[in-house]
Amino acid sequence: MHPKGPPDPFSLQINCLWNGAPARLADRIELFIEPGPEVWLLRVNAPFYNDPPPGGPAGATWGLWEHEVVEWFIAGPGEDYLELELGPHGHHLALRLSGIREVIERELPLSYTTTRGDERWCGEARIPASWLPPGPWRVNAYGIHGVNEARTYLAAYPTGGEVPDFHRLESFRPLRSP
Repeated sequence: MHPKGPPDPFSLQINCLWNGAPARLADRIELFIEPGPEVWLLRVNAPFYNDPPPGGPAGATWGLWEHEVVEWFIAGPGEDYLELELGPHGHHLALRLSGIREVIERELPLSYTTTRGDERWCGEARIPASWLPPGPWRVNAYGIHGVNEARTYLAAYPTGGEVPDFHRLESFRPLRSP
């Protein structure tokens, strides 16, 4: 928990490609986070590409990163972090990590709902505050859509490197209020 309690609500704009190039205006994604003492509310407003959904029913889905998805990461001062993946068809994946790509808990039972229109989708996840690493926090967020060579990787804060790698904790920025 944050030493002074939860931070103020904040938002993140996913408005560039993973390498820092500007994203098309139509590809931009908004995340709104409302921290609370017991539960954090995460809302996503994203373009809907209608990429093929994962097989199986909505709910916790391993490998969701291979589909149309919005991802939100929150890290503490070290290498403990939470990764949330949210898809437009009701699929989600919540992971707790300690060390880069070192999953300590996976497919956590997330409360998640979605609504879809022809051009955009919205998701709302309720995140138990107990899942968060100790603060102060750093965050980043990503969007993935497209199939095969048409795959597009977006970021709130560019990750750098030769290929998209969303686990580059050095690309995360301190949590800030609007």
